[in-house]
Amino acid sequence: MKILTYMLAGLLFGATATAQIPDYSQFKTDDEENNIEIFKSVSPSVVNITNSRLLRSFYSFNPQEVPQGSGTGFVWDKEGYIVTNYHVIQQADRVTVTLQDGTSYAASAVGVDPDKDLAVLKIDAPDAELVAVQPGDSLLLEVGRKVIAIGNPFGFDTTMTVGIVSALGREIDSVSRRKIRDVIQTDAAINPGNSGGPLLNSLGQLVGVNTAIYSPTGSSSGIGFAIPVNTVKRIVPELIAYGRVQTPVMGIRQVPQADYYRGQWGIEGVIVLDVFPGTDLERLGMRGLTRDLRGRIQLGDVIIEIDGQTVRNEDDFADVLEQRSAGDTVKVKTLRDSLIKEYEVELLSPRNR
Repeated sequence: MKILTYMLAGLLFGATATAQIPDYSQFKTDDEENNIEIFKSVSPSVVNITNSRLLRSFYSFNPQEVPQGSGTGFVWDKEGYIVTNYHVIQQADRVTVTLQDGTSYAASAVGVDPDKDLAVLKIDAPDAELVAVQPGDSLLLEVGRKVIAIGNPFGFDTTMTVGIVSALGREIDSVSRRKIRDVIQTDAAINPGNSGGPLLNSLGQLVGVNTAIYSPTGSSSGIGFAIPVNTVKRIVPELIAYGRVQTPVMGIRQVPQADYYRGQWGIEGVIVLDVFPGTDLERLGMRGLTRDLRGRIQLGDVIIEIDGQTVRNEDDFADVLEQRSAGDTVKVKTLRDSLIKEYEVELLSPRNR
């Protein structure tokens, strides 16, 4: 209505009168103000990641650098650590990180976790150029909460999209085929190139790392997935310190292709192949697979529960251990010869296995 009034005023007073142009800044809603504020404060933290491989020329056999793909990442801290998805840098020989001001830096991979599709890079950039993302708490998310994604879809740098949390507790497959659990589903537009970028709440805090989409066409269909920030906060410090996740071990080896054997034997749980010598479980009598006099495989212990949590397969087993640390004592329940057996065992450091 105000725009129409200004236009009529211009017609009535003729060419000598100049209609005032309304100041649209005063018409911004609270939600728009929030979006603008978040973009201004967080976009300097978002980086563009490109990677390439060295391949031999078919004609000269000389190595040539071939672009392989691009994605998004974000500044973790002032030390120059950058967080992104593992699949963004997978098989790359060279990785380049470009900050929002256009400055590019060669990046080195500090640590990777294919099981959670996370990677940490390191760049040598001045502190003044590094604006770290503020981590939030993904446990506070609810379906319907607003979330914001910032990334580089299809190479269009520093693009912001807005949506809501569509669902919580989803599962997706990682690069290693392990299940990533408790994943956030959002309808904020996520496209190729957004991978590794931040998913933010209304406070501009990191609540997830955009990782995958469900789409028949490869473009956004309103179903995107992000790794929750609480998983990121647990894993990234270990990747920085050790180069890999320090999931403790129990002192057993698991059966390869276990799904096949579970189906053959009609059981659920982790089938123990064998027990490492000198471990608590060996002293306590846990038993792996054996063969009878005719050479037939005989089941030993099948782990079905740890600290009261049901263990149906290797993903369940790994998820439980990822929440523990070396030196923790856990109560393990197994099934052997139709009998329930219980063990109390101290978890070991993966560096000592």
